[in-house]
Amino acid sequence: MVFITPKISVPDDELHESFVRASGAGGQNVNKVSTAVELRFSIVNNWTIPYDVKERLTKLGGRRVTNDGELVLFVQVHRTQEMNRKAALERFVELVSKAAEPPPPPRIRTKPTRGSVQRRLVGKSIRAGIKAGRAKPGDDDDT
Repeated sequence: MVFITPKISVPDDELHESFVRASGAGGQNVNKVSTAVELRFSIVNNWTIPYDVKERLTKLGGRRVTNDGELVLFVQVHRTQEMNRKAALERFVELVSKAAEPPPPPRIRTKPTRGSVQRRLVGKSIRAGIKAGRAKPGDDDDT
């Protein structure tokens, strides 16, 4: 059982791991041992995660979620299979716990106070007077 939050946990049998050969660093070992981990979790077929968390998890997963509603995490950061398994599980727990957080409430727009509107208009008129004083004497006379 993988515990994500006090209310959310995922049974081990719903997480499917497969191992493939990793690219990159590792020397000759990289050609012999399957160290990269591909962790698969079916969001659609899961019954332990609430519906709203599943929706947020699908959005957070982005392109890592297949059309069938399966989350696929591919990890090949470390040279050993065990370290990559831990990293994949950590990423999974982090992603689900982030999806478990409820979104913040929408911002409620407020009106500016009468005093702040008045101060803004007074400041604008003062600034307009300053700029009007910069004009050359005769610019506004068209006759």
